[in-house]
Amino acid sequence: MPFASNPYDALKGLSKYLRQFRGKTFVIKLGGEVLDEPESRRKVVEQIGVLWTLSIRVIVVHGGGARLDQLCGQLKVPVEKHAGRRVTTPEVLDAAKMVFNGVTNTDLLAEMNRVGVPAVGLTGVDAGMIKARKRAPIYMGEDDAGKPRLFDYGLVGDIEHVDPALLKHLLDADYVPVIAPLSGNPDGSVFNTNADTIAAQIAQALGAEKLFYVLRVPGLLKDVKNASSLITFATLARLDEMEARGELSGGMLPKVASIRQALNHGVHSVHLVSGVTADALLVECFTNEGAGTMIVKDGE
Repeated sequence: MPFASNPYDALKGLSKYLRQFRGKTFVIKLGGEVLDEPESRRKVVEQIGVLWTLSIRVIVVHGGGARLDQLCGQLKVPVEKHAGRRVTTPEVLDAAKMVFNGVTNTDLLAEMNRVGVPAVGLTGVDAGMIKARKRAPIYMGEDDAGKPRLFDYGLVGDIEHVDPALLKHLLDADYVPVIAPLSGNPDGSVFNTNADTIAAQIAQALGAEKLFYVLRVPGLLKDVKNASSLITFATLARLDEMEARGELSGGMLPKVASIRQALNHGVHSVHLVSGVTADALLVECFTNEGAGTMIVKDGE
């Protein structure tokens, strides 16, 4: 890591980043695979604490898919996924409420308390912050009889609107919102909603400087089986090329869709960074070399 051995030189080197980012908004999406490992969760939260101490306005969005799968298994609730996205039956939604707004959110808040960060746990249902509609069934072609085949994701919400008023109120009061991936609509329905998409939409609504996806892997990889094949810089055009070649699959597909959403609607840059490698989030923020993948709209 390219910090100077003299700590005062390091501070001088950091000063340009501190001037640039002070008072700016960073949205950080934490993957469930990172949160489920206590040591990784501790290290990531300590880095978030540093950002908050440096007067960066931080919003955290978290997943929790692995814990949800585990609970569904314990409850003998079937788990089904299609194209990297979960099918949400009423039983799965009940389990998601318990995991996302319960165990995962509470553990993360407790870790924030440990490092002195005043965090507030939320879901998209709070104050009607994230309004969504039930995802319409997807056309899957025709069956042998010529009838259309439709695939229904169940109680999955597609976001229609993000009201940032509550988040702005909390940020202005120096709190860190920690958001679980549930949304709702005015008729009282609750939906399971992709956390990557929520993070992108919130970043867009707040005009965030940066959107981070904190992963178990180092960043965007040329070869998903080879951690050393890290791509350190990419544009949306390169992501399009990788997707066309079939190099992106599974859970990376909705993530890439959310990255496009953010960059096409005013977010300056998106970063994929490891939640396992020591201080990777800080290295990505405060050094030229970075530690993960920086993605921008175009080459400029």
